Amino acid sequence: MSQHSRHLPAVAPAVTAEIVGALSPRLRKRLDAAITKIADRPVTRDGDTVRIVVDDETGLELHAPAGLVATADAIRCGCLLAPGCLHRAAIASAAPVADPVAEPSSDADAGQLSSGEDAGSPEPPEAEESAATPEQRAAAGHLWAAGAAVLDTGIAGAGAVLQSELLRAAHTAKLGGMPRPAAAAVSVVTALRSARSADPAHRLADLTAAVRELLGTAHRLPDATGPELAALRGTARQTYVPDGSLRLYGLFTEPLITAGGYAGATTWTAAADGRLYTVSDIAPGGPGRATAAAGRTVRLGDTALTHRQLSHAGLALSGATVSPTGRLGADAGVKAVQAAGAAWTDEPIAVLWAPPAAGQAARALHSEAPGGDLLFLDVTILGPARETGGDCLLATCDDLTLRLTAAHDHPALAYRDNLRMLATLPGTRLRVVGRLVPDSRPTLQLLAAAHPADPARRVDLGLDRLQRADLPSAPPPSVAQVPTGRGADPAPLHLLRRRLEQAVAAGRPFLAVPGSLSADAGHLRRSALSTAAELLAELQRTATRRGRDPFGRLLPADPTDFARAWLGAALYAEAAETSLCAAAWQPDR
Repeated sequence: MSQHSRHLPAVAPAVTAEIVGALSPRLRKRLDAAITKIADRPVTRDGDTVRIVVDDETGLELHAPAGLVATADAIRCGCLLAPGCLHRAAIASAAPVADPVAEPSSDADAGQLSSGEDAGSPEPPEAEESAATPEQRAAAGHLWAAGAAVLDTGIAGAGAVLQSELLRAAHTAKLGGMPRPAAAAVSVVTALRSARSADPAHRLADLTAAVRELLGTAHRLPDATGPELAALRGTARQTYVPDGSLRLYGLFTEPLITAGGYAGATTWTAAADGRLYTVSDIAPGGPGRATAAAGRTVRLGDTALTHRQLSHAGLALSGATVSPTGRLGADAGVKAVQAAGAAWTDEPIAVLWAPPAAGQAARALHSEAPGGDLLFLDVTILGPARETGGDCLLATCDDLTLRLTAAHDHPALAYRDNLRMLATLPGTRLRVVGRLVPDSRPTLQLLAAAHPADPARRVDLGLDRLQRADLPSAPPPSVAQVPTGRGADPAPLHLLRRRLEQAVAAGRPFLAVPGSLSADAGHLRRSALSTAAELLAELQRTATRRGRDPFGRLLPADPTDFARAWLGAALYAEAAETSLCAAAWQPDR
């Protein structure tokens, strides 16, 4: 997402699809260039109205109540060609895409959103049926075709017109009661825009995962039934259920920047029995809002605690309501007062660090409980390591060598700088909280840690910036030589992952060069990964396969055929990585 687009309000997918769809073929060819040009124009905001000066005679206005452009009429242009002009389509395509499911109508509603939850209209009655409706099958087909087109062209070819097709398919899926595939399509569009604008936060792995989610749900949904169909459709609103009285202890606060143009903070808390609960403040915005939200008062009862304060204090609640993902509701009947917190080393929350690392990793790989992917570990820092995937911090835990990485690379967040500071403390023992990363080597995204100089204190690594003065004056000596480089991969699945990502980045033609994948396929076979080798070979066969018409002329390659082969390889890689990750966390490995 460009710096310019962060100042623009979010635009509903249907609005962008409608405006771009109304353009003439001649204007569609000029749309991508117009987006680049309009990104340099100044943006001003006056209440719910955002104005962009196109030139000396032309200006754009976006009416965005609660930060959302909900109708095509809310985008107005002063040029002579309006409303069918290029300016309206360009600004709609440059603005962040509103989550098709979570489109808050007020700031209070926006505060109830998080990156892991949906909100919006109640789930439609169709979701009660045991099989997909004809409308849902048609919407899934539209999503599949748009996703296959992305793989056929790659990032460079996935311009605003193709993105509008994805957004149109997302809107159709939302109307058909399928919020999960709708959100997946929007995630692909957001990641494509990030890649095409050279956003430093863009990660090809994230775009690849979004394409896999989109194609996976669209491919399976038409034939699914029962619980599988319900899971593929997703839910349009999290249901909050009563949970009685709760005594919670703050753990840490995590800043969030979502792919859908939302940002804010989530504070994690724990009950005496170890269950995790969250309090969130997420709304449309960029990295600035992610850091600022931590200083805002939490929306629970009459408490005046900010998120930062809650992460170190406690709460006593009565009449609590909780969503399936552990989010605490802010209903009028909820009463909350400040209570004493607890250090990570004190009961009752010290129990979170008691299970061994291997057991926590096994739970995280399969748990659907709130915070199930979080690990609570005591580690000893070894030092920094430079690897092909980026720098990381090495540490030991339960006879394992862990790779600790930044949870987010955006410079507005403190993760990367704090990781560098901790790397200067070899031999230091720290109590940490992190999120499991499925990988063939034990890897953890660091979220919070005990203070290096005072274990009774804690550091929110995305918000609090460690200074030299915060470090111990005489750190322990180095405990071991720090290994460098990636090292040998016990199962070279990175060969398959790399080709899957290349297909997303450069499109089908990149893999269509005869023999270009044979060396990788051979390496996989020699490593006893014959299924991976065959999937890679099939990927190239479908990339190069072309039929002929009745006159013997070559037809264009079938993007659907290639997408099906790509999806099969991607799903295999995901399952294999999960299995390898579970094995990697075993101490006797």
